[in-house]
Amino acid sequence: MKVAYQGEPGAYSERAVRSLFADAEPLPCDTVRHAFSRVTSGEASFGVVPLENSQAGSVNETYELLSNTSLLKIVGESIVRVDHALLGVPGARLEDVRRAHSHWQALAQCEDFLTSMRIEPVPEHDTAGAARKIAETNEPADAAIASVDAAGLAGLIVLAERIQTEKENFTKFAVIGGSDPGFGRPDKTSMVMAVLDEPGSLLGALEPFAARGINLHKLESRPRHGAAFEYLMYVDFMAAVDDPEVESALKEVREHTSLLKILGSYRSAGEPV
Repeated sequence: MKVAYQGEPGAYSERAVRSLFADAEPLPCDTVRHAFSRVTSGEASFGVVPLENSQAGSVNETYELLSNTSLLKIVGESIVRVDHALLGVPGARLEDVRRAHSHWQALAQCEDFLTSMRIEPVPEHDTAGAARKIAETNEPADAAIASVDAAGLAGLIVLAERIQTEKENFTKFAVIGGSDPGFGRPDKTSMVMAVLDEPGSLLGALEPFAARGINLHKLESRPRHGAAFEYLMYVDFMAAVDDPEVESALKEVREHTSLLKILGSYRSAGEPV
């Protein structure tokens, strides 16, 4: 079985794949969209894509792709501990580094360190890819922000460890697919909705969950593409979508929305890996 992921060998997303599918062949992809495409085409059975970081927030591209697909849903999740390191070419010194290359979220997570060291952030597609690029350029003034594992794969040295601003740093990855991966009974559901532009609509869309004791785990508003100054609400709640109480709540929620789509109902992640 092949499992697509965004990034290159040594990326945090590859670690998520291996924690969930120990016997699968990880299939690296240049972008999140490419990972979706490989699952949709059947080239991969599932995909593992970044959903949210505990410091930098949601990965909007993933949510938008989930909102716009009719073939794939979230069927699982994994939480990966993220410890960023500054990686340089052999012989490089920390004080010589002028530019740090990495995924934009990794750069944001290490903003305090980069500012204090007067290092310019340079966005790349992913962390492990940035490490490979630095190894190829062999320039002491350029470094990568990636995992310590990526350093070994790329032939780089570690110039500094745990450079993220928040030391307890985690990224949540979603498993996408069209079938059940067998992770267990779903206990969490993700959905997107657009509430009516009427007084009390947002309250009316949320109250049915509170009335039934259903815990809302996430509530985030994002601009709605193609509709200026209209917004989508992304919601996670801690119950399966086929729970009778959830079915009853969603029936009431629909009365206050112009759009409601279930993005997936799945088993929530356990301990970080």
